[in-house]
Amino acid sequence: MAPIVPSGQYDFDLLVIGGGSGGLACAKEASSFGKQVVVLDFVIPSEKGTTWGIGGTCVNVGCIPKKLMHQASLLGESIHEARSYGWNIPDPVTFNWESLVEAVQNHIKSVNWVTRVQLRDKKIEYVNGHGVFEDAHTVIAKMKNGKERRITAKDILIAVGGRPRYPEFPGCKEYCITSDDLFSLPTAPGNTLVIGAGYIGLECAGFLKGLGYEATVMVRSMLLRGFDRDMVNLVQAEMEDKGVKFLIGKIPSRVSKQPNGKLLVEWEGDENGQGEFDTVLVAVGRKALSEELNPSAAGLEIHPESGKFITVAEQTNIPNIYAVGDVLHGRPELTPVAIQAGKLLAGRLYNGVQEQMDYDNVATTIFSPLEYGCVGLTEEEAINRYTEDRIEVYHAYYKPTEFFIPQKNVKHCYLKVITLLEAPQKVLGMHFIGPQAGEVIQGYAAAIKAGLTFQHLKDTVGIHPTISEEFTRVGITKRSGDDPTPQSCCS
Repeated sequence: MAPIVPSGQYDFDLLVIGGGSGGLACAKEASSFGKQVVVLDFVIPSEKGTTWGIGGTCVNVGCIPKKLMHQASLLGESIHEARSYGWNIPDPVTFNWESLVEAVQNHIKSVNWVTRVQLRDKKIEYVNGHGVFEDAHTVIAKMKNGKERRITAKDILIAVGGRPRYPEFPGCKEYCITSDDLFSLPTAPGNTLVIGAGYIGLECAGFLKGLGYEATVMVRSMLLRGFDRDMVNLVQAEMEDKGVKFLIGKIPSRVSKQPNGKLLVEWEGDENGQGEFDTVLVAVGRKALSEELNPSAAGLEIHPESGKFITVAEQTNIPNIYAVGDVLHGRPELTPVAIQAGKLLAGRLYNGVQEQMDYDNVATTIFSPLEYGCVGLTEEEAINRYTEDRIEVYHAYYKPTEFFIPQKNVKHCYLKVITLLEAPQKVLGMHFIGPQAGEVIQGYAAAIKAGLTFQHLKDTVGIHPTISEEFTRVGITKRSGDDPTPQSCCS
């Protein structure tokens, strides 16, 4: 796309609807190319009245607070392990939920502030208003005080993301919370039921259990749909060993508040049942905020099932309207994906570059108690795409050195490399369960982008003793039927 010269008939060169990571990345990049940019951002309060500042889901109610609470959980575990390493730790070791929430929220507010300063320094106008389309070049910003502002722009970027979806059963919206509310919850959640077994539900259940609260996950059908099944089964087994309970094949039918203040949850399934909990967290997926924009006024088309925008190179069916992030149909709902797509879009629009977003082989990590990182195809996807006869699956269990002295459970530390069978065995996917899985898999993601083969892994000398070196040592295939369990850490 050639650089666009402002025609002068619009208020701005670029109007961004949504102040999350993708929208802000595009806005700042466009500004660096000398374009006049405005960002509209407005948080509709959750059912519990929770709101937050600029920065979107990731900063305020997603990746950042989730990772911080996951870290708090790991630290609690490390404190107990420290005794095995000679540290004198007083008993009892206690935890304070309110202190954690305060620390997390203080960090979030600091990021909100830095974001506002960056927009000001880059001369990007920030409007705290809810944007709705009037036409393809015009958006009405509806302010909290009821006032409205009409804004026109040559180009418009939709980057509004999504919000947690509530299932339809009595008492759900009245008594349940979502991830929008958890990270600022003023009192300890106590015994918590998590409804939903996607990555958000499992991560929340994992760190809540690690912080000392009982956690139960209600699963309609399967955990982590779309992820490698071998790995998912190990994630579940590790969580069960940690004390997280699972209600498999259950669907909630009602939540009601009892005289003692507890929440009574009733469910249906192969066996109907009920249980009392202090908190019920709903994590059954997210809904794109596309309909809230009045998209039909601009002529925008959305996918009838997902409610998201179908785009080609982030361009919608309306040539001057673009979209990035979680509102894109069929694209990964990941913050770094939105950021990268936003930056590249600005470059194509305003700097004459041609590079497009590559949505293949995007790495991700589930921050479960024992983390799961992956990049590329699952074993199931590889078989479906290439057939079982044309792929090879290398796998291994391994023993992290750090686990030996405290005698931590190593039986779920496992990795898998999926390749084409034909030499030089191009790597199709890599999967890793263990400590710091995200840090491990990130480097291999770059290698896969560069054309990694299994021969490359064999030719690489690992750093010893590390857990990442296990990928350079793996040599047993599933096809062989040999035992992938190591005899020692150095064999």
